[in-house]
Amino acid sequence: MTVNAKKIAVYVLVVFALYVIITDPAKAADYVQIGFEGISDAARAIGDFMTWVANGGKS
Repeated sequence: MTVNAKKIAVYVLVVFALYVIITDPAKAADYVQIGFEGISDAARAIGDFMTWVANGGKS
Protein backbone atom coordinates (compact mmCIF):
# COMPACT_ATOMS: atom_id res chain seq x y z
CA MET A 1 0.00 0.00 0.00
CA THR A 2 1.45 3.37 -1.01
CA VAL A 3 1.31 6.30 1.36
CA ASN A 4 0.55 9.72 0.03
CA ALA A 5 3.43 12.13 0.78
CA LYS A 6 0.98 14.99 1.25
CA LYS A 7 -0.83 13.10 4.00
CA ILE A 8 2.45 12.43 5.78
CA ALA A 9 3.47 16.09 5.53
CA VAL A 10 0.13 17.27 6.94
CA TYR A 11 0.34 14.71 9.75
CA VAL A 12 3.88 15.82 10.67
CA LEU A 13 2.81 19.48 10.62
CA VAL A 14 -0.18 18.82 12.87
CA VAL A 15 1.92 16.81 15.33
CA PHE A 16 4.54 19.57 15.41
CA ALA A 17 1.90 22.25 15.98
CA LEU A 18 0.35 20.28 18.83
CA TYR A 19 3.78 19.67 20.36
CA VAL A 20 4.62 23.39 20.30
CA ILE A 21 1.22 24.34 21.74
CA ILE A 22 1.49 21.82 24.56
CA THR A 23 5.12 22.43 25.48
CA ASP A 24 5.25 26.24 25.11
CA PRO A 25 1.89 28.00 24.65
CA ALA A 26 3.46 31.48 24.79
CA LYS A 27 5.79 30.70 21.89
CA ALA A 28 2.89 29.17 19.96
CA ALA A 29 0.94 32.42 20.43
CA ASP A 30 3.95 34.34 19.13
CA TYR A 31 4.05 32.12 16.03
CA VAL A 32 0.35 32.73 15.39
CA GLN A 33 0.83 36.49 15.80
CA ILE A 34 3.78 36.46 13.38
CA GLY A 35 1.68 34.53 10.87
CA PHE A 36 -1.24 36.95 11.08
CA GLU A 37 1.10 39.94 10.79
CA GLY A 38 2.59 38.39 7.65
CA ILE A 39 -0.85 37.83 6.14
CA SER A 40 -1.86 41.39 7.05
CA ASP A 41 1.29 42.85 5.48
CA ALA A 42 0.75 40.81 2.32
CA ALA A 43 -2.89 41.94 2.04
CA ARG A 44 -1.83 45.56 2.56
CA ALA A 45 0.82 45.26 -0.15
CA ILE A 46 -1.70 43.76 -2.59
CA GLY A 47 -4.13 46.57 -1.77
CA ASP A 48 -1.45 49.20 -2.34
CA PHE A 49 -0.55 47.57 -5.66
CA MET A 50 -4.18 47.42 -6.80
CA THR A 51 -4.63 51.09 -5.83
CA TRP A 52 -1.52 51.95 -7.83
CA VAL A 53 -2.86 50.02 -10.85
CA ALA A 54 -6.31 51.66 -10.53
CA ASN A 55 -4.64 55.08 -10.54
CA GLY A 56 -2.98 54.28 -13.86
CA GLY A 57 0.41 53.32 -12.45
CA LYS A 58 1.25 56.83 -11.33
CA SER A 59 3.48 57.20 -8.29
